[in-house]
Amino acid sequence: MSTSTTSIPEAKKVGMVSLGCPKALVDSERILTRLRADGYAMSPNYAGADVVLVNTCGFLDSAKEESLATIGEAISENGRVIVTGCMGEEADAIRAAHPQVLAVTGAHQYEQVVEAVHTHAPPSQGPFVDLVPQPDIKLTPRHYSYLKISEGCNHSCAFCIIPQLRGKLASRRVDAVLREAEKLVAAGTKELLVISQDTSAYGVDTRHEARQWKGQEVRAHMTDLAGELGQLKTPDGEQPWVRLHYVYPYPHVDAAIPLMAEGLLTPYLDIPFQHASPSVLRAMKRPANEAKVLDRLKSWREVCPEIAVRSSFVVGFPGETEDDFKYLLDWLEEAQLDRVGAFRFEPVEGAAANALPDPVPEELKEERYARIMEVTERISAAKLQAKIGRQVPVIIDEVGEPDEDGDIGATGRSQADAPEIDGAVYLRNVSATIKQGDLVQVEVEDADAHDLFGVIT
Repeated sequence: MSTSTTSIPEAKKVGMVSLGCPKALVDSERILTRLRADGYAMSPNYAGADVVLVNTCGFLDSAKEESLATIGEAISENGRVIVTGCMGEEADAIRAAHPQVLAVTGAHQYEQVVEAVHTHAPPSQGPFVDLVPQPDIKLTPRHYSYLKISEGCNHSCAFCIIPQLRGKLASRRVDAVLREAEKLVAAGTKELLVISQDTSAYGVDTRHEARQWKGQEVRAHMTDLAGELGQLKTPDGEQPWVRLHYVYPYPHVDAAIPLMAEGLLTPYLDIPFQHASPSVLRAMKRPANEAKVLDRLKSWREVCPEIAVRSSFVVGFPGETEDDFKYLLDWLEEAQLDRVGAFRFEPVEGAAANALPDPVPEELKEERYARIMEVTERISAAKLQAKIGRQVPVIIDEVGEPDEDGDIGATGRSQADAPEIDGAVYLRNVSATIKQGDLVQVEVEDADAHDLFGVIT
């Protein structure tokens, strides 16, 4: 009697390069999760991949150049490349630069990407090979996760082509968002970063449709969602940080501030103001540009003194005068924002701003960029200096190896610091038991213009 065994063929491997914003990173996570369910394995490098996916950014011309360069590198290193993401809307430009690409799909077109992978690297195992379901793939560290609540945008800002790339606002069902958040926290997430193109507009397209959640109705509305996220608990009974990004300062944002004061939300708002001069804001076609933002910042700080506000600003927008720029600098002095990023205006193909008169010369953009960074760094340094001697909650991102004296250092972030874009908290002499994702209390001992230095209490 003879016996024969059938071996499972080795899984085809997919490599992924993800460029651009956190919203694109979430798209990459969803694509890879779907492919793994279809029997694919992930490759950490070009050499081991049967096909490479490049998730592109197409927001600025410089981002497009980086995307094309990355596609070229992937072709050079591997040869079998599928392109997706925002720049995928410009398939002709991609194929003109790199005719060897196997397929091109647009932003968040998950089905088309998966079909392209199936076509050019057919799965060798078939779907659902594992008897035990695998968790979703995450491209961030285990302790923090991006939670995308909607796609697209209804605004028509003059400098932006996001609506052309990602379409109009399309909000996710609130119960689906909460289910995903609960699953992430149960799996070890200590910090949820809520993202979209316009978080304040969540649910506008569905008329804030309500869904059943935990025996009650919850509306698809930013403040309702935030309140429910604030009820989540980790397996250890800790309350995860919940951080709101891309929040336009509509009036209902005021209702989120008491949730921060109560500890249900992380006291942090990421608001893309972009400018302060009324004439520039009108030219930019910015929403909510008539809001009395300085008054509201003051009232927010009265309700929640710990709130940190981050924003980004564009310098050198067409028609920006010296008076406009000085208005912005004066506004920043009064606003005293905690975290600020600045960008030189850059024309984007298809954006209405390209047709505006009076472009600002490049050398003047550079000068204004240097001036705004000088002002914002001074404000940041003073705010961080004021924290010396205080105790602040910190989440641990990385723990180092013991030095020659056996001392261990660690890097973390305060509640005023979002990953990748804000500052850090550098810790000395941490315990050997401290690990990534721990939430600790830290006494601040020193500060510079961007970061804090301290010790766990």
